[in-house]
Amino acid sequence: MATEIKVPTLGESVSEATVARWLKKVGDAVAADEALVELETDKVTLEVNAPSAGTLAEIVAADGANVGVGALLGVLGEAGAAMAAE
Repeated sequence: MATEIKVPTLGESVSEATVARWLKKVGDAVAADEALVELETDKVTLEVNAPSAGTLAEIVAADGANVGVGALLGVLGEAGAAMAAE
């Protein structure tokens, strides 16, 4: 089952961020709460952590993309799912 990785609430009066860099690549195994991607706003840089353990199946918002609160950043698949598909 896939799990969506979305932009969290960024703080008061901040509604948009830029994807600074992905810390994982598609196919990488990740643990729950492991940092996946860094987002930058005009006020702060923050890490978005994995909502659950699994494999990074897809990156939707590439480095440099502007994203709003709640936007889809990527998709986590079940552990080993992306590797089995290759």
